[in-house]
Amino acid sequence: MRDLLLGLRLLLGSGRGSRVRFLLMTLGSAIGVGCLAVVLTIPGILAAQDARMAARQPTCARDSQGHCTGAKGAPRELTMTDPLGSRPMTRVFMAAGTKHIAPPPGLAALPRQGEIFLSPRLHEVLRGEPGLAQLLPGRERGLIGAQGLAHPDELYAYIGVSPDRLKDADGVTLFGTPYPPSRTVESSTLDIVRFTLAGVVLLPLGVFLSVCARLSAAVRVRRLAALRLLGLSTKAVQRVNAAETVAAALFGAVLGLGIYELVNQMISRAGLPGFKWYPSDGTPSLSTILVCLLGCPALAWFVGRASARKAALNPLAVRRSAVQKPPAKWGLLPLVPGLGIVAGYCVVGATGHAPRDTRMSAVLMPLAVVLVGAGLALTLPLLSQVLARRMAHSSDSLSLGLAMRRNEAEPGGALRVATGLVLLVYAASLVQGVLIELDQISKHNSPVQIYGVGLDGVTAEQQRALESIRGVRGHGVRVHSWTDLRVDSYQPTLDAVIATCGQLRASVPKVDGCVDGHPVRLLDAANGYRHDDVKPGATFPFRFWKDGQRRVKRLKVPHDILRYRDWSDIQAMDADVLVPPSFVPAGYRPDSATLVLVSDSDPATVRDVLDGIGGVDPTIAVDPYGINVTALQQIAVVKTLLAIGMVLGLTIGVAAYMVAATDRAMERRAQVTALALLGARPRTLRAAQVAQVVVPLAVGLVLAVVTGKAAESSYLVTGGGAIFWDGKGVPLLLACASGAVVVAALGSLPLVGRRIDPELIRRD
Repeated sequence: MRDLLLGLRLLLGSGRGSRVRFLLMTLGSAIGVGCLAVVLTIPGILAAQDARMAARQPTCARDSQGHCTGAKGAPRELTMTDPLGSRPMTRVFMAAGTKHIAPPPGLAALPRQGEIFLSPRLHEVLRGEPGLAQLLPGRERGLIGAQGLAHPDELYAYIGVSPDRLKDADGVTLFGTPYPPSRTVESSTLDIVRFTLAGVVLLPLGVFLSVCARLSAAVRVRRLAALRLLGLSTKAVQRVNAAETVAAALFGAVLGLGIYELVNQMISRAGLPGFKWYPSDGTPSLSTILVCLLGCPALAWFVGRASARKAALNPLAVRRSAVQKPPAKWGLLPLVPGLGIVAGYCVVGATGHAPRDTRMSAVLMPLAVVLVGAGLALTLPLLSQVLARRMAHSSDSLSLGLAMRRNEAEPGGALRVATGLVLLVYAASLVQGVLIELDQISKHNSPVQIYGVGLDGVTAEQQRALESIRGVRGHGVRVHSWTDLRVDSYQPTLDAVIATCGQLRASVPKVDGCVDGHPVRLLDAANGYRHDDVKPGATFPFRFWKDGQRRVKRLKVPHDILRYRDWSDIQAMDADVLVPPSFVPAGYRPDSATLVLVSDSDPATVRDVLDGIGGVDPTIAVDPYGINVTALQQIAVVKTLLAIGMVLGLTIGVAAYMVAATDRAMERRAQVTALALLGARPRTLRAAQVAQVVVPLAVGLVLAVVTGKAAESSYLVTGGGAIFWDGKGVPLLLACASGAVVVAALGSLPLVGRRIDPELIRRD
């Protein structure tokens, strides 16, 4: 305890420089703990949303044989989830029974016939879109409370209907199941999020906290060496140094938790694109608080003891500025097994033997990412010293010689500044791989997406608006020939698509010799004729309607054939005959027709088209072939979480650079002043300072790009997708690396000032 008190007394009585250093350490720890709290609370936010979804799920008490008990006379329910734009809207229809049951969370009572309860967000949408009342019939009785909603923006409604409308629906005796019907983020996808956050946030965070704990290392080591020469024991010297770092880390941890809570209250109310939560969901749990309040000071304790070991064991060498020992080669220890795992996955992917056991890959890949990242940080000083020694021997430039000799003598000094930027570029490559995998999950194998919109109840003006939605590349109206249901014998049917040649060309990959104005028989080059029993010359009736009047028009199957090629994975023009728009009588609408819209299949375009359909009329029923709108929303949530991770990683990387650069500027003032007094020109000193940082940083960035792309490829191999090698992301990584070099070079210039202060080189 006496040693700890001595460390605090030295902190308070060592002048303004020590207090500034303590402030930097505290602020750095606060930023790191705030970022750590964000990472640790994200799973809690998702779990809280899943728990509320599970608690409102209607179910029935069951006996030991699994049969529903007490269903007789119980209320009945029917749950429907439909797309409202690109977001899912859930409607729970409830029919009262003779038995009373407790209402679901968020409601004071079950809705009666003709009553509806809406979520606050759906209430706002209904006020802005009155036509939505067709899907929400009844009188609004109240709002659903937060206990019954997964998140504040959820579109959810309870609708009371008559028992006759739900005769065949399931009986409900209680609400609440162990698991939700669909999680906010599926377990496999959540593993992707954890993997990314571990590489993008936690790995740079450990380096950043270590940097903060070692501020002004040279000054502190000389002071500790003086204490050792005055008679303090080796362990006492280490405890004195650790007292300062632990105090800064503890104050920083408390401040960081306070900053996180403030940010949580603000951002949770404003929301993020695709992801919103209640402030209480983001409140740190007891385990998170303990990790932040104990983990950060514990790391500072070990770093403080390790940084004081040299002063405690050999104080004379420290006071006389003896030559430092070369970096230990044990820093290669994490890099070798990490690269071994990464290279192994790359080899099996290149040979066509991608692993199928995802359980082992789920453990090995995060382990490899952490090992490679830690290996980069630990190996850079060794590589920097080797490179500096060779360049110093071969270079004739005074500036470069000064820079390389300094790096050779202190290989860890410049790298302390550059490590955060190196890990930032390494993490950017990993995020590229995750985004590629998510893109493969969220889109079809086909390059296009098809949407079917029933034209019953859709006006001609609305149809034109649907056809002109941004992102729609082609469209057509699919109609079926009329069949007389009173006839018992088999009647062949004809499927026709009403479109121009231009609309057909925009919807399919290839069309040969299409001419507008007359019907033609369609022949898909890959799949042949759609119906073999549709023969040329046969006649089929089609019905049209206008103001309640019916008109039947017959179409004779033409002999002319139009050859085209449809998409291999999804059929855009799935019809027998192409019919020109002039076939439809003026003012009439086809009976039971479907408007087919075609767009690109990338998630952003799909979301824009769905939002556009909802903007025309939210009550329009749309069938996006092969798309689960709930899964589309889940992908949006995951991408938002990845964006949070990248912002945190960027914050940590920039903060690590700023803190380390400021600390290095204070340490180097005496050396720069000595060189200036010896006659070195400011231009030479600036060039030396820039080279001292840029050269080892460039080497580290090259390693980061190479190892990052290898880690990205190995991750894609284990992901099970079709893409293993991403060449398109290389220019972006090189641009990030070039930007990091420019930032580091600009940050090195202020180290050399215009005013020479000889007081800086006086002996202690």
